Amino acid sequence: MKNYATLVLLALGMMFNVTAMTVSNTVEIEAVMNTVDEYVKIKSNELTPPVIEEILKQYPTSKLGAAYKNDKGEFKLVMVLKSGTRRTVYIDQHGNWINKK
Repeated sequence: MKNYATLVLLALGMMFNVTAMTVSNTVEIEAVMNTVDEYVKIKSNELTPPVIEEILKQYPTSKLGAAYKNDKGEFKLVMVLKSGTRRTVYIDQHGNWINKK
């Protein structure tokens, strides 16, 4: 009789543990999916005039290595500095710089 009681308690404990793990994993996945911005590579001629003006002001001696755009109209720009190092900067379609980490 003690064995049956132990077996039932063990089975219930495992069932609740699996349910708790499934719920917590689902919550983590949803949080990660909401914070990811998906950028699509674009050509440099798709940049808006205010963005181009700001790039020329802030990085006059640098070259544009790559340009990406997301659904919100934000640009991710990879700038190649004069020293050869690359810097990734973010700017919106109106020419306002965005601080992302």
